[in-house]
Amino acid sequence: MIKLDEQKTSDVGVKKSANQINGFQLFSMTTSMVMTVYGFAALAKQGPVAFFYLFLAGVLWFIPVTRASGEMASIDGWSKGGIFTWARNMLGEKTGWAALFYQWIHITVGMNTMMFFIIGCLSISIDMPIINNNPAIKFMLMMVILWGLIFAQQHGTAVTGKIAQWCFSLGVIIPVFFLLIIFVIYLLQGNPMLININMHTLLPKSWSGNVLVGFVPFMLVFAGAEGSAPHVKNLKNPRVYPKVMIALAICAIASDIIGSMAIAGTIPADKIQLSDGIVYAYGELVEKFGISVVIVEKVTGFLLAVGVLGEISSWVVGPNAGMFEAAKSGFLPPRFSKANKYGIETNVMILQGLIVSAMGALLTFGSGKNSSNLSFQTAISLTVALYTLMYVLLFASYLVLQFKHKELNRTFLAAKSSLFRKIYGVLGLVLSAFGFVVTFFPPAELAPSAQRTYLLLLGSAFVIVVFIPFVLYRYHKKWAGELGIPVAQELSKEEKNILPAGSQTAHAVSGTHDNKSSH
Repeated sequence: MIKLDEQKTSDVGVKKSANQINGFQLFSMTTSMVMTVYGFAALAKQGPVAFFYLFLAGVLWFIPVTRASGEMASIDGWSKGGIFTWARNMLGEKTGWAALFYQWIHITVGMNTMMFFIIGCLSISIDMPIINNNPAIKFMLMMVILWGLIFAQQHGTAVTGKIAQWCFSLGVIIPVFFLLIIFVIYLLQGNPMLININMHTLLPKSWSGNVLVGFVPFMLVFAGAEGSAPHVKNLKNPRVYPKVMIALAICAIASDIIGSMAIAGTIPADKIQLSDGIVYAYGELVEKFGISVVIVEKVTGFLLAVGVLGEISSWVVGPNAGMFEAAKSGFLPPRFSKANKYGIETNVMILQGLIVSAMGALLTFGSGKNSSNLSFQTAISLTVALYTLMYVLLFASYLVLQFKHKELNRTFLAAKSSLFRKIYGVLGLVLSAFGFVVTFFPPAELAPSAQRTYLLLLGSAFVIVVFIPFVLYRYHKKWAGELGIPVAQELSKEEKNILPAGSQTAHAVSGTHDNKSSH
């Protein structure tokens, strides 16, 4: 018995040391999830209107996301499970499960978007266009990237933190600062901007859906801040989480302004390629200074690819941590509630990898010839459609918290004023719903045949995915019973009111940690 106890203590120690991270590592992981350099080209295509969309997405939407997420993650008993815990406690079990599923499933599309960018950059770095233009070769490389990163995650969150830290430094900080420096020099030398920024050009030319769909990529580049919330429990000092969110907001907004304007100001809009446009922006800028364009494009292409590799690495473990908590509560078959000796949810990761692979095949082979931009645009739009559904539920949960549950103890408030906290919630909810609606309008620049393909791919994938969590929920009682877990919804309202703040979550989520199936 003593030996068994010592073994258990040893296992707990291994898990804790393998998953503990510091504030900068969490910042690197979260920033690599949000500062999506692959989105700069999509932002640049909007020209001066990008400033208007950046204001909507970066200020009126992203700041409420970071503040609301920070507040909900700081509530006693709510640090585990992320959106699953927040929506579950405020909107009910079924809604919480659906919100988590939409967050988790959206990245199965988003990872393909990231891999499209990585391969586009590498095709420039190694001067092999075929790897970006040949669907078969492109798909094989995507699989190498995806499954290689999943394999690398199997030794604990600390490994992910280190990967994100180095990839963020090499592939985000260096390229963005380099772009800022050469862009400023470019302007100081009197070179012209290809876009004219004034009050007449800042707003969209029309308010039709085909034009407003340009807002979609702006939602995507600022999405993901809440994805690191499940890792609050792994922080050496959990109190730094709100500070990480504030630093993240500042860095993300600044980098997107720099990146999008550098591309829009130096490359004609009709020549911007969505999957690798930022690489050519570096070439256009340094050419003015007599620097070798080829060398700069090759080096920056490689560095940017490294940066997005770190982003995929962070997304592999972020939402999966929440999904793992749900699996231990019986929302997935019992096999997904098991973890390896480092506490990593291997089976959940494999499931995610299989879905990413299937989505990758659909997007790579399903858009026809000469369709790199169409595949990229469809992937972005499907990602946003799924993700904005989750954000609608996130802000609905936050508003319920503000109006009905002021008694819950939290260590961080989105704002000192109750009115401002409610304004954050309303702004976030309205813009999330707006982003969801305009996603389904095909971009105006697409040809009629391409618009039909866009709507077919986007609509069919969305309809299938939106109903999946409700189908799975029908088996919740069965799976929970196999794990020996009482179903939380069986508690009456009177029983819930008796429980102290946060204990519903502890009962429904944290209380499953000792279940034998999770070891």
